[in-house]
Amino acid sequence: MHANYKQWTDFLVDLGIEKVAHTEKTYLGHLINVYRLIESEGCTEDVCKAGMFHSIYGTEKFQGFKLPLESRAQLSDMIGARAEKLAYLNCAMDRATFDAAALGDGETYHFVDRITREPVVLPRDEFDDLCRVHLYDWLEQAPRSRYGWDYRRAGYRCLADRLGAKAVEAYDRVFALEPASQAP
Repeated sequence: MHANYKQWTDFLVDLGIEKVAHTEKTYLGHLINVYRLIESEGCTEDVCKAGMFHSIYGTEKFQGFKLPLESRAQLSDMIGARAEKLAYLNCAMDRATFDAAALGDGETYHFVDRITREPVVLPRDEFDDLCRVHLYDWLEQAPRSRYGWDYRRAGYRCLADRLGAKAVEAYDRVFALEPASQAP
């Protein structure tokens, strides 16, 4: 666990997010569990920090809490520029264009920022780290999600396949929990 973990959770509690509901638990509980899952998967410190704040500005689906975008510099100072950028992009991604980009195999990846409507271009390593944040966020909440097991299933499986054996194992471990009556 990172030395500043308590500072981050205190920051989140000060925002009142422990009172915000999220997938049958609190938003704070979800963020902490995403951080712990990413950490347990052996991801880099920046990816773990991005995981803790992966939806802080609201996402395409989650609008239960949104830190104002004017706070990006403050968050960047607290968790680092790269981690904040990954967290922002996870919030801002247009998921259809992100899913299409994830099918690629190049050195750069293009998708749309749904907030600014501007194109985003990332090098492979940064795109793959964003894929990690996005995948592990879903894997943490999929068993409790109101969207159901089939929500973007092909897209999430693509992310797991793209990221390799460890991500595929995590995906398979979570989807093994799917009730037989709902399996495709």
